Amino acid sequence: MKIRIALVASTALVASLALARPTAERNGILTDTGGKTLYNFDKDGGGKSACYGQCATAWPPAIAASGAEASGDHGLIKRDDGSMQWTYKGKPLYYFAGDKQPGQRLGDGQGGVWHAIAAGAAAGGSTTSGATSAGYSNYGY
Repeated sequence: MKIRIALVASTALVASLALARPTAERNGILTDTGGKTLYNFDKDGGGKSACYGQCATAWPPAIAASGAEASGDHGLIKRDDGSMQWTYKGKPLYYFAGDKQPGQRLGDGQGGVWHAIAAGAAAGGSTTSGATSAGYSNYGY
């Protein structure tokens, strides 16, 4: 009986780790668990990323680890190369190459189409500060 209870408890622990959220919150903004700001892109639609090539170099997609599972507001979409990208409330998540330190939001508002996501915001919700003077104006894709 004790062995069976221990097995059930360890199985529940493994299941909870597999469903862990891929995002966190820092100062009211959605980040990865390391504190790097996550963004969404206005040109994405239909559950598909529109950011490839040079766009994905400037705005790397938030790629899910092998075996990651969707849970709650966090989903997964398949990219053209077969990798799985995290989504939040249906919108693909990205990083900004110009953000070098956790907590930076230099990509917020770039080209009028890239937005840091307010934690708890509806899909497409952002904190857009209009900060397009950070020297990254060519990243509007």
